[in-house]
Amino acid sequence: MKKLIKLTLVTATLMLAYSCSEDYLVKEPSEFITTDQIAEAASKNPDVIRGTMTGIYALMFETGTGGTTNHDDFGQKGYDIYSDMMSSDMALSVSTYGWYRAEITEYQAALDFTRTRNYMVWRYYYRIIRSANTVIDALGGNDAIPENDENKYILGQAKTMRAHSYFYLAQFFQKTYNPSEEILPLYDDLLDQNGPKVAASEIYALIESDLLSAISLLNGYTRTAKVEVNQNIAKGVLAYVYGAMGGKDLDVKTLTGQIINSGEFTLMNDTEVLGGFNDVNTPGWMWGADITIDSGLDLVSWWGQVDYYSYSYAAYGDYKVIDSDLFATIPADDVRKGQFYNNPADARHLMPLFKFYDASRVAYGASTSVVADYIYMRVAEMYLLNAESSAKSGDEPGARTSLKFLLNQRIPDASYVDALSGQALLDEISLQTRIELWGEGKSYLAMKRFKDTRTRGDNHLSFVGQPISYDDEKMTFEIPESEIQNNPFVSSQNN
Repeated sequence: MKKLIKLTLVTATLMLAYSCSEDYLVKEPSEFITTDQIAEAASKNPDVIRGTMTGIYALMFETGTGGTTNHDDFGQKGYDIYSDMMSSDMALSVSTYGWYRAEITEYQAALDFTRTRNYMVWRYYYRIIRSANTVIDALGGNDAIPENDENKYILGQAKTMRAHSYFYLAQFFQKTYNPSEEILPLYDDLLDQNGPKVAASEIYALIESDLLSAISLLNGYTRTAKVEVNQNIAKGVLAYVYGAMGGKDLDVKTLTGQIINSGEFTLMNDTEVLGGFNDVNTPGWMWGADITIDSGLDLVSWWGQVDYYSYSYAAYGDYKVIDSDLFATIPADDVRKGQFYNNPADARHLMPLFKFYDASRVAYGASTSVVADYIYMRVAEMYLLNAESSAKSGDEPGARTSLKFLLNQRIPDASYVDALSGQALLDEISLQTRIELWGEGKSYLAMKRFKDTRTRGDNHLSFVGQPISYDDEKMTFEIPESEIQNNPFVSSQNN
């Protein structure tokens, strides 16, 4: 059966890439293009399908990909802010324009399915899933192994992106991993339109299958830019997935160890962690996007929400700061203490003025355009996951070794770790994960893995002093109203 895909910018790109063949362009009505045609084109010229993959990576930082014109709708980094705020590690200390305050920091979206932010999260990740399905179908489907190496690598990238999106959906829409709970519709083929929620076990089985396949398909692949995923990124995502599932600590330990020992990345040193987090070429960055003037980003961007040195809400009155209690746990001699502006008499107190900043370092921004890069994953995460999984699997010496390797780049003396064991060791790994990765969208994932309860410090605008557990109703989004209205299967399940 022919699989028809409504012509979009992605498929238009494909047609332009294959414009040398007039016959290809006239086989079907101009409004549609089939995956059979894409597959035929890709077998002759991998650039055709590579263009679709490039489009998927662009979705990660394009604005409006959550289906709105809201100024917090700008792809993956937008939802990194959501999760950091939901975990309480990122506080909104001053709110002038109102972004994030009601639906995210006051948890209104998590408690009300009619709120827009539920829809944005849902729409963004399912949009990437559908785009990935376009590539996977065109290259032969879920079980295919293309003969052409280039297409094999592209298939591995598409499967990684599909898995990554399903993983985030599962994290945002399920309190904790419960394999029997029906949580999300599963679409692994372009023929799938509306479908019922399926058990988490089915979602995670597809995620695991995709990533194991991707790791094999991406063997030998050398990427041309860090915006692309390679074998180590697929392994990193799988490590996060296994960590979320629980009971797979040895697998997490193995995967993170392989990434660390690959030699592809090095930990950011003390100079680099104060260097602005604005350059994708930083050796410690595993995955990120090179943002240029052609990317078209401005106020509506991660930098436009967080950075005082960009033309931003953060500069003009929506201050995103580190939780005051978390900041208090950072020792004075820890280089990461210096990432935050420490002046209680100033409204900017605890803003990340020295962690995230545009290279120009001009208050309020030297330009309205954003050219500072986006970070998605770095190797420090692998050291911390390795320490965590080692401790949970009983290898406490290995856990201490991985944790100390990181801390030796942050503090003068990490020998105190040698005396830690049991819950104290796990607590220290959890704390160091929150400190090291503050503002990078990883605290929410860690909160669920460690089954933490967080109590907000006094610089939040709501829920100050209230303990919030990882499995609280406030910590997960609701299936959006539009999905319930338009998907009869989900609608019947929610009645």
